[in-house]
Amino acid sequence: MVESNQLSSEGIERLPLQVFTEKAYMEYSMYVILDRALPHIGDGLKPVQRRIIYAMEELGLNSSAKYKKSARTVGDVLGKFHPHGDSACYEAMVLMAQSFSYRYPLIDGQGNWGDPDNPKSFAAMRYTESKLSPYSEVLLGELRQGAVKWTSNFDGTLEEPTVLPSRLPNILINGTSGIAVGMATDILPHNLIEVVNACICLLKKPDATVEELCEHIKGPDLASRAEIITPRSDIVNIYKNGRGTLRARAVYHYENGDIVITALPYQVSGSKVLEQIAKQMHMKKMPMVADLRDESDHDEPTRLVIVPYSKRADKDALMAHLFVTTDLEKSYRVNMNVVGINGRPQVKTLASLLKEWLSFRTDSVKKRLEYRLNKIRKRLHILEGLLTAYLNLDEVIEIIRYADKPKLTLIERFDITNEQAEAILDIKLRNLAKLEEKKIKKEQDSLAKECDKLNGLLSSKSRLNTLILKELKADAKKNGDERLSPIVKRKEAKELPQAVIIPDEPVTVVLSENGWVRAAKGHDVYAAGLSYKAGDKLKQAVCGRNNQLAVFLDSTGRSYSLPAHTLPSARGQGEPLTGRLNSPARAVFESVMIGEPDDLFLLLSSAGYGFIANLSDLYCKNRKGKAVLRLPAGAKPLSPVLINKCDSDMIAAITNEGRLLIFSAAKLPKLQKGKGNKIININIDQFKSGGDFLKILLVVPVESNIVIYSGKRHLTLKSGNINEFLGERGRRGRKLPRGFRNVNKVEIETICKNSM
Repeated sequence: MVESNQLSSEGIERLPLQVFTEKAYMEYSMYVILDRALPHIGDGLKPVQRRIIYAMEELGLNSSAKYKKSARTVGDVLGKFHPHGDSACYEAMVLMAQSFSYRYPLIDGQGNWGDPDNPKSFAAMRYTESKLSPYSEVLLGELRQGAVKWTSNFDGTLEEPTVLPSRLPNILINGTSGIAVGMATDILPHNLIEVVNACICLLKKPDATVEELCEHIKGPDLASRAEIITPRSDIVNIYKNGRGTLRARAVYHYENGDIVITALPYQVSGSKVLEQIAKQMHMKKMPMVADLRDESDHDEPTRLVIVPYSKRADKDALMAHLFVTTDLEKSYRVNMNVVGINGRPQVKTLASLLKEWLSFRTDSVKKRLEYRLNKIRKRLHILEGLLTAYLNLDEVIEIIRYADKPKLTLIERFDITNEQAEAILDIKLRNLAKLEEKKIKKEQDSLAKECDKLNGLLSSKSRLNTLILKELKADAKKNGDERLSPIVKRKEAKELPQAVIIPDEPVTVVLSENGWVRAAKGHDVYAAGLSYKAGDKLKQAVCGRNNQLAVFLDSTGRSYSLPAHTLPSARGQGEPLTGRLNSPARAVFESVMIGEPDDLFLLLSSAGYGFIANLSDLYCKNRKGKAVLRLPAGAKPLSPVLINKCDSDMIAAITNEGRLLIFSAAKLPKLQKGKGNKIININIDQFKSGGDFLKILLVVPVESNIVIYSGKRHLTLKSGNINEFLGERGRRGRKLPRGFRNVNKVEIETICKNSM
């Protein structure tokens, strides 16, 4: 392998692939981090943003200037400082002009610069016009006062500032976001006055804690005016760690029974929120909403109206549901990762970020004062030479008129410097009046006083801090405003229960012999007459409501549940349950139940055992279901029977041999799962051979007759006859009369009492 940096015979540098790729990737990563994606702590800007602001300043587009085409600015930025794509550059420019994106916009735009519904709906750069906003003076006011370093542009023909001398911590005030290689930054905007107050607190008390700073900075301040609902303790922790998550919620009120939303979370589109709600309405998951309207206009940028289906609807519960299911409540990631003064990216806490910015600001003010001091010293030096000339005016004039080299003669005669001699030679004749001498002395006195003042500021840390404090207050007074986003304590939003969301409509759930399921609207459905697959037929049909859960029981005693509204329509032949549920191998779906969660069902097996369970005990979100009915060897589950909540009801059990046992329903236990208790005594030997098993079970209300069908014949057992079959639960039962022991159907006949 050729060693690193080894030259070949052709003069080409050769590197091992591993070394080259590592070096190239590291260089690219550092470029993206430092020169594209992450902001600098000093001015809070990324390089492209800084270059746009500086280019506009160079073009003279300050806040008092006339608007110019944005294409002019973008052209200057690309041609002089930022050789990248024009669309990316223009998008960065647009972002700084959008009042709904930037808390304090840096650019004042004229034309279509997008709207909150679609921030990227802005017009092309050839149509829009722009200039700097008054707030941008905070970044540019001291640009040419020696406060920052300058560097060559990409082709070395021009100079550009490495960072703008921001007089305020713009990194917090406007916030920013960016994604680099292996790291990102997400800083939300804050209120200018609150941030300035925190800086003043640090100037007065350098060891102030995050908790003390949070007495001034309550939290982010979003341009959209949405509520911040993150608890104060969580906000403090975010500022302590430099990372975390913050939640914002829409602001709303009630008008004539309607819900009116007046503020949305930061960077949330009103049209998208309405689309999300409309989608739920279309899917019949939002029956409480009757209509939606977007009444936003120029005077009210956000005004979304939600019309409830009924004025008596629980609007608070409805809004809580929408907060969970739409962007009316949104979470924001906070990651205060910025490029520090040392040129390295790092996640900062609130205290470390403000301290480092104050260090940057102090350094900028010192450079500004030193720059001014040097200018004053140079001017005093020139004035000293000019005063020498005025005190020896006639001799100076004579030297200028007659000397071959007046500059050198002046230097030798009056012991002055080259700069002083140049200044004397540049004096105009009109300025040789006696009055000019007085002006020079007056200017000398004024500059000397300013020089002493600057020396005093530079030599005293407390006086320097006082100056910074005064300038912070002045900028806060000029650019500050009231907080837009209130920080409030709200309850956690919760979704509405399924029973409320889904329309309450009658439905018939149809289960076929082969385990295919479907749901038909209404209860007057002739299930046997529906279309079935070849070789398939109706097994069971039960009536319920669309907002209830359908519970299925398979041949192994496991229960499964599916929302009734998700079942396929009865217009087709349905779908196999095996596509939605993972039942054991060779298991068959035996029955279906539907009703209210507290409905009671008797689960029973052909071995004569059973128990009563709440329907809610059979619910299961797991596709594999759950074991509910434990089956004795050789037994299979029978169709569960709905039990009336009446202690006087009776249970009638009929075996394959034609034995009938009637006992009180109250004698059966109420369980969640298991084998249950013995309902009727089955002969074990005959059960194993298939000769004896529980065949039919039904609930017999008080004052009802039992009609037993055997072939074409039927037998009606009235109250007197019923008493003959009464017995203790678990007994053998009594045989039915001959000719009626092969029972194929049983019905309950209610006794009607005629009023006298």
